[in-house]
Amino acid sequence: MPIYEYEHLAFNELEEICLWGEIFDIKQSIHDDPFTVCPNCKNPVRKRISAVGLSLPKTNKEIRDMGFTKLVKRDDGVYENVTRREGESRYMERGQPDTTPDLSKIIRD
Repeated sequence: MPIYEYEHLAFNELEEICLWGEIFDIKQSIHDDPFTVCPNCKNPVRKRISAVGLSLPKTNKEIRDMGFTKLVKRDDGVYENVTRREGESRYMERGQPDTTPDLSKIIRD
């Protein structure tokens, strides 16, 4: 289940701040409606847009091991396959289908 962040809207001077803090996060189904009030203190809240943590491959080997192919343009119509696998051409050239990476080795059901 995803975790969503919510922010309490302005408290008035007479209200105490919620024990969950001004900003809190909570596990919630993606199909649930967003909260409009805090489940703890019943004060109004709004959903926040949060930063997501992404783990992206950094090297050509990591990209290849994940099943991707990376082509780097070297000339007009010429691309270097920097993630080539055994039996693949180093360069892919326009109009020469035999230089195209063999996706049947990469894509499986």
